[in-house]
Amino acid sequence: MRLQLFVLAYNLGNFLRQAVLPQSVRHWTLTTLREQLIKIGAKVARHSGKIVFQMAEVAIPRELFRVILERIGRLRLATVLSG
Repeated sequence: MRLQLFVLAYNLGNFLRQAVLPQSVRHWTLTTLREQLIKIGAKVARHSGKIVFQMAEVAIPRELFRVILERIGRLRLATVLSG
């Protein structure tokens, strides 16, 4: 069972890498993605009805993070519209 979970996580990571990452960082390994995007410290705050991620600028450039979040949002929107 544990091996199946690892394979599922690996395949999901590869899918997301191909589906949402900009061309400039699509070559990143899953380890790099985990260290640069997932294991970063951030504070999530709500201001005026908006959700704000407050993180160190050295973690990942703001524009790259914004593009990735927009692409993830488009995947979710496409799923809702097709289903």
